[in-house]
Amino acid sequence: MTAARVDSSADGGSTHIWVSGEIDLANAPAVEEQIRAAISSHPTSVSVDLTELTYMDSAGMRILYRLASRLHALRIVLELIVPLESPTRRLIELSGFESIAALRPIRS
Repeated sequence: MTAARVDSSADGGSTHIWVSGEIDLANAPAVEEQIRAAISSHPTSVSVDLTELTYMDSAGMRILYRLASRLHALRIVLELIVPLESPTRRLIELSGFESIAALRPIRS
């Protein structure tokens, strides 16, 4: 079974979420539930750091789209942090996700 880890912290009105490991169909429901739990305090902004994510398939993209949709409806700003050289970043860019959430460019 693939493994992913979700950690989070809240700072004022911001929630920071770190996802590491791999996200695929097998663990996507658990990852999504952990992310939802991290934003239960109704922050004004959410950042999701995918720097340590080594693999993500369409199930992971579905999580990000549902998260973006939910946060947009609540008027909460979403920012993804993904290294420029990451295969995950290429997947996110190809999906057009940048049109609904900020994508912070960082170098790994």
